[in-house]
Amino acid sequence: MIRTLTRLTLASTLALALASCSDDRPAPRATSTDQLPKVTGVISSKSAKQLFGAQDVSARLAPAAYGSYSKGCVAGAQQLPETGPTWQAMRLSRNRNWGHPELIDFVEDLSRKAAQLPGWNGLYVGDMSQPRGGPMTSGHASHQMGLDADIWMRPTDSLQLPPQQREDLSSISMQRASGAYVNDKWTPQHHALLKAAAQDPRVARIFVFPGAKVQMCKDETGDRAWLRKIRPWYGHHYHFHVRLNCPRGDASCVEQTPPPAGDGCADAQAWVNNILNPPKPDPNAPKVTPKPKRDLVMGDLPAQCASVLAAR
Repeated sequence: MIRTLTRLTLASTLALALASCSDDRPAPRATSTDQLPKVTGVISSKSAKQLFGAQDVSARLAPAAYGSYSKGCVAGAQQLPETGPTWQAMRLSRNRNWGHPELIDFVEDLSRKAAQLPGWNGLYVGDMSQPRGGPMTSGHASHQMGLDADIWMRPTDSLQLPPQQREDLSSISMQRASGAYVNDKWTPQHHALLKAAAQDPRVARIFVFPGAKVQMCKDETGDRAWLRKIRPWYGHHYHFHVRLNCPRGDASCVEQTPPPAGDGCADAQAWVNNILNPPKPDPNAPKVTPKPKRDLVMGDLPAQCASVLAAR
């Protein structure tokens, strides 16, 4: 099993690749991962999720996010402490409570705001990133640069959960009618929490189920600019997914295209309409067999990711 490899063995495996990899000096920011130098050499064909999933600790390098949210890695990641005064990290066995220092700061800041809400003591924090980011062995396609975090919708009734209970406890679904509407578990506090997250200038966007976005559009009576960052997406009814902007100065971090102008409420309503009245399939449309998604190999990632793997 790959988890039995020592750090020395892994470093030796990567040594031939590093000669052709770029170093960590800043370069002009790319607009896509296709414009970044890629991993080359003997390591380029290796499974990226197996190599990154085997890492137990972060790379002791200067903090940096390399690549994109779904094709990248992170150097100098920090671990969110398992328990803090206003948060608890969940599913500790996954070892996914790591992130760029900006993400750690954001989660701690948001948890303090959550603790001020009636009925909340803080946050239950789900998956962030692996110790060195990269593709995960299961679950997410994104969360690769240490800039994504899943925040549970479940109010924090206790911040003293033992490790096993953090494995067994489930969050609470907020949806009904397949995501077209919120259910009776949705509260003004959920609205306030997502609003606080979206108003943080570090945040690029937040993914949540369509019915929640529509409900927030209906309920918001003040400034609506923050609603632009709330984006409807499949699932995301047990948690909401926060994505931060690239940290300032990270030249090899690729930003996602900004959300369209406006509050996005009409777009969310269109999602809901399609849930309630799905469009009929076009009988004349050509039949297309979807191709299975290929797992990423190291050659798909920015060149710096080989250095991140090899670092002590």
